[in-house]
Amino acid sequence: MATRPLPSLSSEQPKNIKFREVTFDILSDFLTNIHTQNILNVRSLSENCGNFKSPEVVEYVFILCKEFKLDPLVGYNAVEILERFMIKHIEDQLSCPNVSGASGGGDGKIEELVFQSIRPKFPLLILSCVQLASKLSLHCNIVDNNMAMKFVQSAGYTITKEKLMSSELMVLKTLNFSLSATNPLTYVETLLEVLHHNEPWVVLEDMHHLCMAVLQFTYLKRTPVYQALIRIVSRGSGLSQEHRERFVAITEDCMLLSVGVIAVAAYIIDVSTWEQVAQELSLITGVSMQSVMEFAYVILMHVTNNTDVLV
Repeated sequence: MATRPLPSLSSEQPKNIKFREVTFDILSDFLTNIHTQNILNVRSLSENCGNFKSPEVVEYVFILCKEFKLDPLVGYNAVEILERFMIKHIEDQLSCPNVSGASGGGDGKIEELVFQSIRPKFPLLILSCVQLASKLSLHCNIVDNNMAMKFVQSAGYTITKEKLMSSELMVLKTLNFSLSATNPLTYVETLLEVLHHNEPWVVLEDMHHLCMAVLQFTYLKRTPVYQALIRIVSRGSGLSQEHRERFVAITEDCMLLSVGVIAVAAYIIDVSTWEQVAQELSLITGVSMQSVMEFAYVILMHVTNNTDVLV
């Protein structure tokens, strides 16, 4: 498992992560744990999952993390926390009798009331999720209220510490103070460690650097990438509504996303060995070789801007 050094008191960017710092027994246990976590996450998805991972939201979160000089891991955690909060908050509001009564009936009116109430708070909630995610990562800077206030003020707005704390508390209470979230970057880094243990010729540092770029690209291009994957899987004939609903789980499968990202990075680095890497990833994760290659192909076509062949 890749490890990161503890943060210094300076405002410098975190140092490069260090690989090969843990024993294989620990790494094996961690791999088993995230595999189980991934299965449980996929099985308990809300029908609204993915609705708050639009490119605009993801890009805004990544920009905030860059502004605060945070580790990329914080950004992915923040996106996952934000989505979990938004889904839970909206579901809670839609089931609230007061909201139903005030709407005068009609699901459409209720939903509109809920969205109207949350819309003005959304930018602040994103900031709160970044703050909370930074506090989960011991290896990077923590975005406290002073830093958050300075950022808001630099953007030409005013805010109080009380409002910042209230927003954070709202997220925490809605999620019952449970901030643990499935994070695709953790999966990528763990699989890279296991891959190197099984195939020592894999240059971890080069692979990690490229995987970071491919993962960020795929995260930002989430919708077109998965839509193209649907077309590949269905062989262009389309999916039934039932199969489309099941396919939602695939969009939240961090293990599948990770093997696809690593396979693409391996292809870019050395096309002569990428199939060997893909086969090893399949053995490690249980994801079929066909699924690894199909997803890697879709991502690669988007990375190289050759999406016409996917139509």
